[in-house]
Amino acid sequence: MADMYAVRNIRLCTKDCLCLYVCPTGATDTENSVIDVGKCTGCGVCADSCPSGAISMVPKTLPAQQKHSEQVIKAMDVLLRSKVEQERISAGLEGKLAAAIERSNRIMAEDLIREAGYMLPQSANAHDFLRGLLDRETDDDFPRDAVERLLALLEENDRP
Repeated sequence: MADMYAVRNIRLCTKDCLCLYVCPTGATDTENSVIDVGKCTGCGVCADSCPSGAISMVPKTLPAQQKHSEQVIKAMDVLLRSKVEQERISAGLEGKLAAAIERSNRIMAEDLIREAGYMLPQSANAHDFLRGLLDRETDDDFPRDAVERLLALLEENDRP
């Protein structure tokens, strides 16, 4: 069994379906666009043959969150706040260019948050956020069981 498995990006998938014909285990399925991780051996043949580049190989064990110095964290925070402010300003303007600037700033802010470790599933920040959701008063329709399953499934690997 390989240390990787295949995942499909539904947005990129053009349904050319070469992955169906080359997968030795039949793990690919275009009906629901999900690759069966239980059947996937991680050989990567489907990813190599996908004409739209919709299939990627993902490691089974996620790397630990990269540690940042206090100076880097402060710089990312300042940059993130400026991107959020620029997005807010652009949202108040009209036209296609303003919409493009707004979207661009949103993407850059998300990248900064991800790099800071707030969107990586293996980071302590993500685990603290999920635990915080469970500690809050929530409505009856809050998916508490889904959050608990996420905490059980996602290995936290960046605490000392």
